[in-house]
Amino acid sequence: MAVTGAGEARGYRPSATMPFAAEFRRQASRRRTQLALGFMVLLPLIILIAFQFDSGGDDDNGRNEFASLVELATSGGLNFTLFSIFVSASFLLVVVVALFCGDTVASEASWGSLRYLLAIPVPRARLLTVKLVVALAYSGLALLLLAGTALLAGTLRYGWSPLRSTVAAELEPTEGLFRLLAVLGYLAVVLLVVAGLAFLLSVTTDAALGAVGGAVLLWILSSILDQITALGALRDFLPTHFSTAWLGLLSTPVQTDDVVRGCISAISYATLFWGLAFWRFTRKDITS
Repeated sequence: MAVTGAGEARGYRPSATMPFAAEFRRQASRRRTQLALGFMVLLPLIILIAFQFDSGGDDDNGRNEFASLVELATSGGLNFTLFSIFVSASFLLVVVVALFCGDTVASEASWGSLRYLLAIPVPRARLLTVKLVVALAYSGLALLLLAGTALLAGTLRYGWSPLRSTVAAELEPTEGLFRLLAVLGYLAVVLLVVAGLAFLLSVTTDAALGAVGGAVLLWILSSILDQITALGALRDFLPTHFSTAWLGLLSTPVQTDDVVRGCISAISYATLFWGLAFWRFTRKDITS
């Protein structure tokens, strides 16, 4: 085999190894990807069906805040989409993002195929980059599927009506749609923290379940600490402190101060976690 002066096979290009499209198709064939994306489509339909069994009685709900949100959800497709996002943002989307980003490297290690990928050879930095980009792509796709299915199903069932919420005046459908897109964009940025943490744990352990579960548990722990007012200003540095700032995008007028702080915080944490992941992976011994 012909080699270059640097000891590489002639024609070998590190940037040509492990194409993004090939990894994207490979992850698409995995059962966990299909189930996760399928559930994103199924959840709004389950909520829609559940609303059909609502008897309208006051005994169970007691006309509380959640009952008022349900009433808003059934007043139009945009409102149904907002409700679906509301009930999913704090936990379900966290789990899905942690699944895609935490399982990507750890699963290769648990199967014993990671060392064979590196022996092709695929440069370690490129392997991580491709896997991270694919994981983020599927996380974004999951978010879009949830919102898109909710919007389609809700509009067909409840019509194309103005967006209403408990923190804003009624918004015309076009403006309401743009507000919902802004909410999705902000949630995508906030969830980068989960993606970064899960990815860091994924290159640290060979147990995919440990990486996914660890990221979810740490997110929950941060959420609990954020409720402790005795921590004072320290709560501002928790990754979950601005996780609900997207509500400001629905207010009249729009409140963006916490949204900007939340974006800065999320990007900073995600960059830190990804940097540590690359630093760790490029220096560890791969034995699995």
